Amino acid sequence: MDTCFEEIKKKLGFGVMRMPMEDGRISDKDFTEMVDFFMRSGFNYFDTAHVYQGGESERVLNRCLTSRYLRSEFILTDKLTDTCFQSQEEIRPLFERQLEICGVDYFDFYLMHAQNEELFRKYKSCRAYETALELKEEGRIRHFGISFHDRPEVLEQILEEYPQIEVVQIQFNYVDYEDPAVESRKCYEICRKYKKPVIVMEPVKGGSLADLPQEAAKLLENLGNASPASYAIRYAAGFDGIIMVLSGMSNMDQLRDNVSVMKDYRPLSVEERAALDQIRDILSSKHLISCTACRYCVEGCPQRILIPDLFACYNAKTIYQDWNQDYYYEEVHTVNKGKASECIRCGKCEKICPQHLNIRELLVDVAEEFERKK
Repeated sequence: MDTCFEEIKKKLGFGVMRMPMEDGRISDKDFTEMVDFFMRSGFNYFDTAHVYQGGESERVLNRCLTSRYLRSEFILTDKLTDTCFQSQEEIRPLFERQLEICGVDYFDFYLMHAQNEELFRKYKSCRAYETALELKEEGRIRHFGISFHDRPEVLEQILEEYPQIEVVQIQFNYVDYEDPAVESRKCYEICRKYKKPVIVMEPVKGGSLADLPQEAAKLLENLGNASPASYAIRYAAGFDGIIMVLSGMSNMDQLRDNVSVMKDYRPLSVEERAALDQIRDILSSKHLISCTACRYCVEGCPQRILIPDLFACYNAKTIYQDWNQDYYYEEVHTVNKGKASECIRCGKCEKICPQHLNIRELLVDVAEEFERKK
C-alpha cells in the first residue's frame, strides 16, 4: 500500500448511497448502529457524494458519524458532481457547503465524480481540477482523485493531463472484468501503468452478484457457506494496487457479512476463482440488463420513470421466471410514475448512465415484457 494512504486501516469502505429512506430521511438509529459496528470492527472509510440519496447521505454522516467521533478516527471521501456546478465560480461555495453539511473542516479524499470524455471537457472548461488542487494546497483536501466511467483511452488522457491525481476509483468486479462495455481490466491496467492506487466501486455490481441464478449460486454453495457477495468482494480486493473496496451496504446483515469477510481478509483460492469464471459465463448467457441501480438516471427523467426498478423487475423475471414481477411493475413501480412505454426518448438517462446502457432501447424490451396484452 502506498505510504500516503497509511491512514486506511482495512480494505472495506462504507459507501453511503443505498441506505433505505423514509420520507426523505435515513433512520439515525439504524445508521448509527451500522456506523458503530463498522468502527468497532476496525474499519474507518466512508464514501459519499452531494447527490447521493437526494443529499441525505452527507447529512446522515454528520448526524451519525462526524458529530460523534473524533476527526482523526475516520476517513471521509466526498465528490464534485457535474450537476451541482456550471462554472468555476460555483465550485468553492459548493465545496464549502459540502464541508458544512458533513460537519468537517477537510475531506480525506475529494474526487472529480464519474469522469468520462464529455464530463472531463466540462471540468476542464470550469477549471475544476485546478480548483480542487488549490483546495488541496490549502489543506481542505488531503488526497485528490477521480472516479471514472469510460474507456481506458479516456482514463489515460486524464492521467496524462493531470499527473497530480493521487487515486482513481473504478468499477471493478468479476463480471465486468472483461466486459467490453465497462473494460474494468483495461482501466485497472492503466491505473497500474501510471502507478495510481485504485479504489473499487460496484464490487457486487449493485447487489446483482449477491443474488445469483440457482445454477450459479450452486457453484458457490459447493465451496462452503460463504455468501455470494463475499466472493465478489474478495475477488476485487485481491488485485495489486487496490487500496479500498467500497460496498453500498443497506442493512446490518449486509454489513456483518462484509465485515466478517474483510476483517481477516484472505485471497480467493484457485478453486474459488474457477467457480467465479463459470458464474460469469452463466450470467453472460442470461442477457441481463447490467444496471447497478445507481439511480443517476431517475432524477432527470421528464416522465418520472423509475428506470432501475423496472430493469430489476425485468432481470428478476428473466432469471427466476418470477411472475410476481408483473405485480411489482403494475402496482408498485409505475403507480403515479411513468411506464416503460411512456419514454419520450430524450436520452438524458443515457448521457448520465455510468454503465453506458442503451436505456431507451432497453425500455422498449421492458414494455414488451410487462405491458403486452396477456
